[in-house]
Amino acid sequence: MKKEQVFIPIFYLFFLISGSLYGADGKIISLGGASGWNLAENRTGIAEIARVRPYPVLVLSSAGSPAGADAFAGQEAPAQSPDLNLSFDGETPASFSDSLARYHVRVSPALQAADYRWARKGTGAALFPGNAAVFAFASNATGAADAAKVPLAVEARSRDALFAPGSHIRDFSLEFWLYPMNLENGEQILSWVSSIPPDREEAGGNARGPAGGSSRDYAFQRIQCAAARNRLQWSFLDFFVSPDGKRRLDINLAGDTPVIPKSWSHHLVRFDSDTGMIEYLVNGETQAIDYASSGRREGGEVFTPVVGEGGSFVLGGAFMGLMDEFRIHGARIDSPPIRKYPSRGGRVETRAVDLGGENSELLRIDVSGGRAAIRGGRVQGEYRNQGRFRFSDDSEIQFFVRASGNPYRWDDADWRTFTPGTDLGGKIRGRYVQLAADFYPSGDAEASPYLEELRIVYRPDEAPLPPPVLAAQAGDGGVRLSWKSSPDSDTAGYLVYYGEAGGEYFGEGAAPGASPVNAGKRNSLFIGGLKNGVLYYFAVAAYDRANPEGPAGTVPGGSGAFHAGEFSREVSARPLAGLNTN
Repeated sequence: MKKEQVFIPIFYLFFLISGSLYGADGKIISLGGASGWNLAENRTGIAEIARVRPYPVLVLSSAGSPAGADAFAGQEAPAQSPDLNLSFDGETPASFSDSLARYHVRVSPALQAADYRWARKGTGAALFPGNAAVFAFASNATGAADAAKVPLAVEARSRDALFAPGSHIRDFSLEFWLYPMNLENGEQILSWVSSIPPDREEAGGNARGPAGGSSRDYAFQRIQCAAARNRLQWSFLDFFVSPDGKRRLDINLAGDTPVIPKSWSHHLVRFDSDTGMIEYLVNGETQAIDYASSGRREGGEVFTPVVGEGGSFVLGGAFMGLMDEFRIHGARIDSPPIRKYPSRGGRVETRAVDLGGENSELLRIDVSGGRAAIRGGRVQGEYRNQGRFRFSDDSEIQFFVRASGNPYRWDDADWRTFTPGTDLGGKIRGRYVQLAADFYPSGDAEASPYLEELRIVYRPDEAPLPPPVLAAQAGDGGVRLSWKSSPDSDTAGYLVYYGEAGGEYFGEGAAPGASPVNAGKRNSLFIGGLKNGVLYYFAVAAYDRANPEGPAGTVPGGSGAFHAGEFSREVSARPLAGLNTN
């Protein structure tokens, strides 16, 4: 505990001239930028991305939770989570997988992964090269896709999967985002094929029922989505089965609205088993409706899907462009997720940031960031340094701060808004601060603000400096100590330490009490009750009461928390009989 004090006079001179060890602007703690975002650990609807600025920035996340409202842009989410969730957010095609682990995904080496600049949702998308010669669809005897000749194949791996062999499907929805480069006639977006064993056909009768056809040894079920005249056309062949299992329907749906090349569009097919209605929507707008029922109308006998064997989804056969967020749901999705970002925005909160002293003063918080709109793989935006973070497209970030003396207790610490770069005027004090930011998207929910860096500018509450001069005069059974005042104006008192070995101030038995003794604001103190003939060592430290409720400790003989500083230089004295300290 003993400290060398050779440079104390020079130190004091510097302090008195400058007024602060850190200058008038205080110290700085940076979050983000070159320091990274490790302290920003509580994130809701927030993602960290690169290539917007020299260092990673925080933005709104466009990757909605498959089972939650995040995926539905502030609208009501379905009661059931997806049956398959293929987000294409992996860094390589080999990492593409069903996050729900119900389906197995296989990819061709020619398939590519696009980063977040091209993605519609999340941090990546699948890029299909559109080579029909390489990606020609091939089927074996059971109708399954030849994985070596298709860009991406998806097969059920769990009996719980909606498209597992033999599954009887009720409601379902199938959705994806598409970014075609040209969308030429015949481009295959999606295909699913399975086989129907002969024992599932009607023996000796008309297996297809009202749709026509003849009995076969086996049949293929197909779902196909292909391009024709800049629109997508859907066909469901032998997929819908009557309640008695003896009749099947073919259904075809075609979009009315052209799909614009080099632009993202959302596609959804959904089936309602109560009414038999199957509906195709583009960007949330209905394109076509049919009924899987007798009479092909509402109120007829409803036909429902029964899955055959060996089924496999093939995505992107002969398609040139991007696909994102391919999902299958075991429910009819009422409100498709059309917006890129949730309208309610997102929030990030930092961990407690230690300012090093109970009464540290927050001077201001500097912020840099901006707005990022990513279109056609290019980042377009505005940059902002200080001031209000509200942008021309109505995207915005609102900032909050709170302070506490305990990093684990924030119940009594209210969040306060602040404008980046403005003087906080000493209104916020404490050892720990926590920052938060609410992100809001643009009015059309297509652009997000971004946060590049937060810089906390503060004046640390350092413990008072020790007395510059300490003297000791031995007496009979005690020692009188005297010292000059600490130069710190917030000094609340002094602690006197004593002991029988240099630097070890654990003395006991003195009349004022055990070491340390609280001398209050006095500049001298007689330590009686000491043993004559014993050499005692002494040091004095100044303290303040910056936070009476804080956890630092209790001043002996006083109340509240104290913040004690460094020891003064050490002095020694030996009490002897007959000595007088007067």
